[in-house]
Amino acid sequence: MKRIVVGISGASGAVYGVRLLERLAERSGAETHLVVSRAGEKTLHQETGKLVKDLQPLVHELHPVERIGASIASGSFLTDGMAIAPCSINTMSSIAAGTASNLLVRAADVTLKERRRLVLMVRETPLHLGHLRTMTAVTEMGAIVAPPMPAFYTKPQTVDEIVEQQVGRLLDLLGFSDAATLRWQGI
Repeated sequence: MKRIVVGISGASGAVYGVRLLERLAERSGAETHLVVSRAGEKTLHQETGKLVKDLQPLVHELHPVERIGASIASGSFLTDGMAIAPCSINTMSSIAAGTASNLLVRAADVTLKERRRLVLMVRETPLHLGHLRTMTAVTEMGAIVAPPMPAFYTKPQTVDEIVEQQVGRLLDLLGFSDAATLRWQGI
């Protein structure tokens, strides 16, 4: 059983986090813990029509973002990794600065300090130098910055196909083999 923390922050792209939770829920070998920022709650509802409570059936435990004493706030709570999908520039910057002002950032901080895998699906464009330096900082700290970038060699026909491919890559990065993810076969 792999224990994965999933975060959803306020960047556009809440569908990535929702689909990641759905895909993990399909696996008997995954235990998921969810934390959603306040801005993430708003974006989730605006983009998908869902409330955070609608995601409860997909997870083993839903942690309120203000509950700084939750299990996922401690390194003694063993996890196999964490993904924040989508990850706002604000959340990434807070992680880089080590300001654990809410549970989402604290869980990411714990993931890094315990040398566990942290994947940040950063959603922003264009990027200025401060964004790029912050991406460098979190990468140097051990995070993987994985912006959702469509793989057009898969010849996607729908937005859902693009989302599926990106979520498949997230699953790869979290250590889950994903047979549904289309792979480059060479020319």
